[in-house]
Amino acid sequence: MKEENRRILRMNDSLLNLLPSNFTKIDSTEKIVKDTVAYDTTNRYRQYLWRYAQVVYNTVSNEKNYLQINKGSQEGIRDNMGVFSSDGKLVGKVVNVSANFSVVMSLLHVQNNVDVMMKRSHNPGTISWDAEDPGLLTLTRIPKSDSLVKGDTVVTGNFSLSYPPGYMVGTIAKIIKDNSTNFYVLKVKPAINFGDLQQVMIVENMQYSELNSLLEAGKKKVEETRKK
Repeated sequence: MKEENRRILRMNDSLLNLLPSNFTKIDSTEKIVKDTVAYDTTNRYRQYLWRYAQVVYNTVSNEKNYLQINKGSQEGIRDNMGVFSSDGKLVGKVVNVSANFSVVMSLLHVQNNVDVMMKRSHNPGTISWDAEDPGLLTLTRIPKSDSLVKGDTVVTGNFSLSYPPGYMVGTIAKIIKDNSTNFYVLKVKPAINFGDLQQVMIVENMQYSELNSLLEAGKKKVEETRKK
C-alpha cells in the first residue's frame, strides 16, 4: 500500500508539471536564451516545477507549527518554495533546508501571513492564524462590497512569488462585519486536515530569484534616492 501511494504521488507530480498554468507565454518577436528553463512546443517557458515528498515530522498543537519533509537541497529544494498537499491544497512554505530534508512553516503558524484571494470575485486578502483553533484561519482585507456567503472558496493570490495562483486554501466558515472598517473579518476552514498530512508537493517558481532580486534592488534604489 505504501509503495502504491508513492506511485500515485509520482503520477500526480508528473501531471501537475504538465498543467498549462505552469508555463508563461513569451514574446516571439524577441530572442531569449534561457537554457536552464524547460519550455514546451507552444513557445511557453516553464514558470513552476513540482516535486513530491513525504512528511516525516509534523505539529499542529503549538503556536508555531512546522513540518519536516524528506527532500532537501540535493533534490533542488530551497527556502521560500510553496508546499501543497498531494491534491494541490495549500500547506505552507519551506523555511530551511539541509542536504536531504526541509523544514516547512505550516499555515498554522502565527507568523505566517499569506496573500490569497476570493475565487469568485478575485478580491485579494491576507490569511493568517491566531493560534486558537487549528480548524479555523483568519482572512482580512476583503471589502464589504464583496457579496460573500458561507462556503465561498479562498485560493492562493496573484501576487506571491512562492505560490502559484488559484490553488485551494479553504472555505468561508464565518462572516464577521467589522463596524470600525470597510472590511470583513472572515473565519476560513482550511482545505486540509493538517494533522493528517503524509505526502506533499513542493512547487518551485523558476523566476523567483530574478523577480525577488529585482524587487529588493528597486526598494534599495528608492531608499538611496530619498537620502540624496
